[in-house]
Amino acid sequence: MIKYIILLVYLISTLTLFGQQPQGNKSTLKGIIQDSKSKGPIFGAKVYFPDIKKGATSDFQGQYFLENLPKVKLLVKVTATGYKDFSQIIDLTEITEFDIELTEAVVEKELDEVVVTGVSKSTARKKMPLPISTLSAKTLKQITASSIIEALTVIPGVSTISSGPGIAKPVIRGLGYNRVVVINNGIRQEGQQWGDEHGVEIDEFTVDHVEVLKGPASLIYGSDALAGVINFLPAPSPADGQIRGGVIFNYQTNNDLLAGSVNISGNQKGFIWDLRYSQKAAHDYKNKYDGYVFNSRFQENNILATIGLNKSWGFSHITFNRYEFTPGIIEGERDSIGQFIKQINNQGNGEESAIEKKDFLSYKSYVPFQRIFHYKVVSQNLFMLGEGRLKAIIGWQQNQRKEFESILDEDKYGLFLSMHTFHYDFRYTLPDIKHWDISFGMNGMYQSSLNKGEEFLIPDYNLFDWGVFAITSKSWEKLSFSAGIRYDLRTQHGKELWLDSLKSPTIHPTADDFKQFTSFQQLYQSISGSIGLTYQITSNLYTKINLAKGFRAPNIAELSANGVHEGTSNYIIGNLALKPENSWQADYAFGWNTEHVNGEITLFYNYIQDYIYYHQLLNKWGGDSLTEGYKTYQYTSADAHLWGGEISIDLHPHPIHWLHFENTFSYVQARQINSLKYIPFIPAHKWGSELRADIKKIGKWGENLYLSFGISHYFKQDEILTAYNTETKTPSYTLLHAGVGIDIVHHSKTLFSIRINVENITNTAYQNHLSRLKYLMINPANGRQGIYDMGRNFSFKVIIPIPIKS
Repeated sequence: MIKYIILLVYLISTLTLFGQQPQGNKSTLKGIIQDSKSKGPIFGAKVYFPDIKKGATSDFQGQYFLENLPKVKLLVKVTATGYKDFSQIIDLTEITEFDIELTEAVVEKELDEVVVTGVSKSTARKKMPLPISTLSAKTLKQITASSIIEALTVIPGVSTISSGPGIAKPVIRGLGYNRVVVINNGIRQEGQQWGDEHGVEIDEFTVDHVEVLKGPASLIYGSDALAGVINFLPAPSPADGQIRGGVIFNYQTNNDLLAGSVNISGNQKGFIWDLRYSQKAAHDYKNKYDGYVFNSRFQENNILATIGLNKSWGFSHITFNRYEFTPGIIEGERDSIGQFIKQINNQGNGEESAIEKKDFLSYKSYVPFQRIFHYKVVSQNLFMLGEGRLKAIIGWQQNQRKEFESILDEDKYGLFLSMHTFHYDFRYTLPDIKHWDISFGMNGMYQSSLNKGEEFLIPDYNLFDWGVFAITSKSWEKLSFSAGIRYDLRTQHGKELWLDSLKSPTIHPTADDFKQFTSFQQLYQSISGSIGLTYQITSNLYTKINLAKGFRAPNIAELSANGVHEGTSNYIIGNLALKPENSWQADYAFGWNTEHVNGEITLFYNYIQDYIYYHQLLNKWGGDSLTEGYKTYQYTSADAHLWGGEISIDLHPHPIHWLHFENTFSYVQARQINSLKYIPFIPAHKWGSELRADIKKIGKWGENLYLSFGISHYFKQDEILTAYNTETKTPSYTLLHAGVGIDIVHHSKTLFSIRINVENITNTAYQNHLSRLKYLMINPANGRQGIYDMGRNFSFKVIIPIPIKS
C-alpha cells in the first residue's frame, strides 16, 4: 500500500506544478441572485462550477463572489430551495459580473439538472441523449433505507438483489452484478461484485446525490457498464473562507437500527478538507409471518478524509476511506414447529438450540457472519491547460472479505478473499473547436485477488484492464448531438490450486490430491460506441434517441467458480468456454416540462449476444444435482433480448401550488432468443404514486414542511425460468408509505431538520422477486418457503447543520 501512496503523492506534485497558471490567467466572478418576480434577493443560493469543484453561497443581499477562477468557458449551476435550477455556460475570459434571476419551482422534480456522469464535462441533462436519472440530496435525506443501494429503488428502472437489510446489489433494467459499474470517489467500486451475499461498500452519509446512467452508453467507464453506471457524488466543498460541520441521527423501529454521522469540512484560501465518521447497527428485523428473522443483524463503520487544493489552475484532491461492514448470514434453519434455531457450543460440541427473544434483540455478531473491510485511496485532479483541460484520477483500493462459520471457534474464518485494485483514468478535453466539444482519454485497472482462508470458491487471479476512448458533442439552438467510440482489452489469469485429502493447499500434488482450480489465461477485446440526438421541439417539449453498443468480459466466478460457502445456499461451477457479452441497445425518450406538469417517457430495446446466467443442474433421474449436500448450479449463456421502459409524471394542480401528485411506472421483459425460455431473475413491473404537500413557511420557526403519502405496487412475476427449478413465481403485493418533515429556522438559518417516515404501513407480508431469502427452507409451521421481507418500520431522522465559520 505504501508504494501506491508514494506514487500518488509524486504524480500529484508533478502535475500540480505542471498545471499551475500564471497570475494573469486568474479571473473573478460576482453578482446578485434574486427572485424573478419580486426582484428580492435570495439568501443561501449556491453558485457552483461542477467541473472545477468551486462554488460560493449568496448572502442576505443575494450577493456572491468567487475568485481564483480560470479564464475559460465553464458551466455554472445555481440552486436554491424552492427555485428551479439554473445552469448556463459562461465565458470567464470576458464576464466578471453575472446577475441571476431564479424562477420559483412549481413542479417538484426538475428535468434539466446538471449531470457529470458519462460526459467529458458537466452538461444539462435535457441536452444529453443518454438515458440518465438523478436522485437529489433533498430526496436522499427523506428516504428510509438500510443502505444507499436500497435508496435507489425510488428511481424507475432501478431495483435490487437483496439478502436482507443492508445487503443489496443494484439492478438496472433487469441487469445486475458485474453489468453495473458503481462509481464512488471518482473510481470504480471493486468489491467482489459477482457475489450475492454482500452489498456495495459505501457509507450512505458520504453521498450527496446520485446519477444513474441506464444502458451500455458509457464510453468513459468501459467493460462491465453493460447495464449502466451508478455514480455516487459527494457534497461540494464549502465556499472559500467557510468551515462547516454537521451531525445526522437516524433511528428505525423495526430492527432498532441506530445510525449516526458527524462531519466537518472547510475551505481556507483554496485549501479544502473534509472529515467524516459514521456508524450504524441493527439487530434482527421482523415481519408478519416469520417474526424476528434470526441473524439478520448488521454493523457498519466508516471513516473518510479528504484534503486538497482548489486553485485557478484547477483542483487536486486526495481521499482516504476505511469502510467496515459485519452482516449476519441468514440461513433460515427451523425446528419442527417453525421456530428458528441456532448452533451453540456445548463443551466443545456443536448442538442445535432454540432461540430466546434476547438473542433476536442482540446487536452482537453471531455465526455465521461476514466481516468486510474496504480501504480506498483516490487522487482526483483537474488541470486547466490554456483553453483545454486534463483530468487525472489515480486510485487504489483493497477489499477483504472473511466469513466466520464455526460455533466452536468464532474467530476462525473459512473463506477469506483479499483483493487489490489499482485504477488509472486520464482524459483530455480539447479547446473549443467551432463549438464542438472533443475529449479523448485512456483508463483501466490492474487487479489481483488471493485466497487466504480454508475455503476456496474462486481461484487466485490477476486481471489487467485497458481502454481508450474519444467523445464529441455539439449543441445548436434546438439540437444536441453526441457520439463516441471506445476500444477495450482485458486479460484474466486464473491460477491453479491443488488440495490434499484434508482440503489444504499443496504445491506438490500426489495421486491422492485433487485439483480445485485449473490454471487459465483469457484475453477479451471489443469496440464499443454510442451516438445520440436530443431535439427541443418547443420550449416545453423535447425528444431523445440514442444507439449504443456495450461489452462485458466474463467475471472470475463465471469462468472458474468451484465451491460453496456460508454466504450462499448453492454450489456454483464456472465455465471457461463462456464468451464475452456484447450488447446493442436503442433508447428513445419524450419529455415535457410545463408550469404545472412535467414528465418523461423512456423506451428501450436491448439485444445481448451470449448473455451469461447460471442454471440448476439435474441428476440423471431428473432430481436436484447435489454437490457436498448443496444444490449445484453452473454458468451458461444464450442470446437474449430485453425491452421495456419507464414513465415519470409529476402533476401540480392549479392553483394549489403546494400540492404534488407524482407517478412512476417501470416495465422490463426478457427472453432468450430462439427459445421459449425466460431470462432468470428479472424484476417485476412496478407502479408508484405519491401525493405530497410542500409548504414553504409555517409560523415563525418552521420552513420547508412536507407531508407525503404513497403507494408502491409490485406486479406478479410469473415469467420466470422454470427449467431446472432455477427460480419461482412471485405474487403481486402493495406497500404503503408516508412521511413528514420540517426545517426549524432562526434568522433564516436552519437550526435542525426532522424527517419522520413509515414504510409498509399495513405490515404486509411479502417477498420481493429478487430476494435471495425466498429460496431458503420451507417453514414447517405454515408451509411457506423462504423468509419474508421487513414489516412495518418507522424512521426518525434528525439533521443538525453546524456553521463554524462563514
